[in-house]
Amino acid sequence: MSVDYKALGRELSNWGRWGADDQVGTLNLVTPSHIVAAAAQVRSGKVFQLSIPVGKVGPQVGVGGRVNPVHLMSMGPSDFDPEGLQVADDWIIMPLQSGTQWDALSHVGYDDTLYNGVPAAEVGARTGARRLAVDAYSDKIVGRGVLLDVARLRGVPWLPEGTAITPEDLEEAERAQGVSVGEGDFLLVRTGWRVRLLEQGREGWMGSEPGLGIDCCRWLRERGVAAVGSDNWAIEVIPSETGDMLPLHCVLIRDMGMPLAEMLDLESLAADCTDDGVWSFLFVAPPLHISNAVGSPVTPIAVK
Repeated sequence: MSVDYKALGRELSNWGRWGADDQVGTLNLVTPSHIVAAAAQVRSGKVFQLSIPVGKVGPQVGVGGRVNPVHLMSMGPSDFDPEGLQVADDWIIMPLQSGTQWDALSHVGYDDTLYNGVPAAEVGARTGARRLAVDAYSDKIVGRGVLLDVARLRGVPWLPEGTAITPEDLEEAERAQGVSVGEGDFLLVRTGWRVRLLEQGREGWMGSEPGLGIDCCRWLRERGVAAVGSDNWAIEVIPSETGDMLPLHCVLIRDMGMPLAEMLDLESLAADCTDDGVWSFLFVAPPLHISNAVGSPVTPIAVK
């Protein structure tokens, strides 16, 4: 595919749209009225957690230096007088992007520039992200969620690796499910790649993958999507259609200012949506309030 992702990024750019100092990008599209309407999605009180477990049995195989979380006990009941107070504490040592996570707007850039014209030098090993850090939207991730199940649409447990999801696929899923993605929505896309991990293990899971194709960038902007998440590890199809490294990340995060939620567990939610035919819900998924971080673990919640 002959697509210049940088030219596409210039076309779809949101730089300056919400002011020169904006740090939350497309989350600005979620208004108080959107949140009120999202609360009305709750009818049955069913709650679904959408994260994979945090622990040593995770998907990481060392790519990019990422490892699975290390869980330690700093003290335990055996350290205390059995006749007195007993306290157990935990430590977690982990890359913040090792499991279900949000990518902050400081996570990806190109040409030495991040979203809204922020110099890439604003992110460093000593200071972290001085701007565009994940805590800029620790209170912003709440609204109407919509699940589009492309794997179900195609009648497969998971899409084959390298499958590029197109805008036409998303619209076909909308029609099949009787739902429409609108402004301020949080779009979740099911590829079935989580099932692939559970059934075949992590070998090869973080190599090629199905995911959103580059043409979806324009569709997401036209629909006014606030943020997008998926059950794969990079949202986008790997290898890319353009031959570039993570071009959809570049356009969505750096040019459009759209946060990405990766490695979601959408299986229980998808099964329930299939049963009751309701594919929209209240979505709540704040990142941890970590200062100067470029990403954060998260346990998203869907409420129907």
